[in-house]
Amino acid sequence: MLELEKISKIIIANWKLHGSIEFAKEYLEKLTFVRSDNEKSLVVCAPSTLIQNLKTDKFYLGAQDCSNYSSGAYTGEISSELLKEIGCSFCIVGHSERRNIFKEDHKLILEKIKKLINSKIIPIFCIGENLQQMKENLTNDVLKNQIHKSLPKNLDLSKVIIAYEPVWSIGTGLIPSVEQIEKTHNFIKQNIFNSSKIKVVYGGSVKASNYKKIIDLDSVDGLLVGGASINSDEFNKIVEF
Repeated sequence: MLELEKISKIIIANWKLHGSIEFAKEYLEKLTFVRSDNEKSLVVCAPSTLIQNLKTDKFYLGAQDCSNYSSGAYTGEISSELLKEIGCSFCIVGHSERRNIFKEDHKLILEKIKKLINSKIIPIFCIGENLQQMKENLTNDVLKNQIHKSLPKNLDLSKVIIAYEPVWSIGTGLIPSVEQIEKTHNFIKQNIFNSSKIKVVYGGSVKASNYKKIIDLDSVDGLLVGGASINSDEFNKIVEF
C-alpha cells in the first residue's frame, strides 16, 4: 500500500461512466502531468474495463467502486482483489451517487472499505451533506455520522483518504466559499479524527477557474475532480497545481 504521508497534495480524477478505449489512449497522450511520489500525485479513476488501458508512469490507477464480497456467486460484482490484480492503488467508495441511486448504506460501505484495505488498496471515502441538511446547519452532524458508521474501528489513518463532497455542489456549478471549505476540512481533521495526519480532499464542481484557491488551502490535501477530469484541456490546467 502506498505511503500517503509522503504525498503533499493529490488530485483524483473521477471519470464516472464516461470514456472508451480510444478516449483512454488519447487521454494518455494529451495529459501533461508527471508523477512525483513524494510531493504531488495524480490518481485516475476510470470505468473498470478501461483501467488496464491506462497503465502509465504519469499517475496512479484507481477504481470507482468495488464489491463487498471477495468471491462467490455474485454475478456482475468486481472484488478488491481483482482490482489489485489490474493495478489499482486507490478506489472511490461511498460516493453520493452510489448512496442515492444504488441505495448503498453505511454497513455496505464499511464492508467495502475493509475489503479494500485488506487488498492494500487505499479507499477514497466520500462524505457530504445534501442541500436541505446544509440549509439546516447539519453539515457537521452528517459528516460525523457518515464517518463513524462507515469506517473501521482503530483505522490506520495513513490507509484512507476522506473526500468531502457536498452533495448539493456535485455537477451543479455551486461551490462552498473558501472559508466554508477551510472550516469543514478543519472540523473533519480536528474534531472528528483529532489528527492533522488524515488526508482530506475536496470535491464538487471543481474546475480550472476555481481549483487553485481551494487546493492552496492548508487544510485541503487535494481535489476530487468529476466532469472537468474528462476534458483534457481543462484538466491539464488543474494538474499544474
